[in-house]
Amino acid sequence: MPAIPDLTPAIAALRRGGVIAYPTEAVWGLGCDPFDQAAVTRLLALKQRPVDKGLILIAGARAQLDGLLDLDALPRDRHDTVLASWPGPNTWIIPATTKVPRWITGDHAGVAVRVSAHPTVVALCAAFGGPLVSTSANPAGAEPPRQLDAFDPALRDAIDAIVEGDTGGLSSPTSIRDARSGTTLRS
Repeated sequence: MPAIPDLTPAIAALRRGGVIAYPTEAVWGLGCDPFDQAAVTRLLALKQRPVDKGLILIAGARAQLDGLLDLDALPRDRHDTVLASWPGPNTWIIPATTKVPRWITGDHAGVAVRVSAHPTVVALCAAFGGPLVSTSANPAGAEPPRQLDAFDPALRDAIDAIVEGDTGGLSSPTSIRDARSGTTLRS
């Protein structure tokens, strides 16, 4: 298992409303505190992404999502399938509770969530004390970076902290599926 980098600068940046970059399962991600509207608005501006599309929340443990998801709204078999897929590279759109802000869900009733097994993500979420926004570290429409040296220089200069490390080696970003129907939205 690779060593976990020093997370202190990233956690400090998150706590003061900053945007950070960190390795995920397949690509580098941008993240911030999902409950800090100014931080999310800044992240969206950096990505040139509209708020109505919604954002993914990433957690290091299922308990970090408690109170945010309406898992009881899922059919029992779908509920069991979602929970059995975590931790792992599986993003699900699940009905959101009213605790999830509209700047996260966008124009959707659900929220995209993933409980990661990536050791750096797990450590980052644990140190922060909850889930983070997780979106690829690229301007909208550009190829997401798989290595830190492939990062868009302007974007890299605009963020507040970088968590060193390697991506998990997946060949493509995580799948996104609708938890109610099982339909794959991104494979």
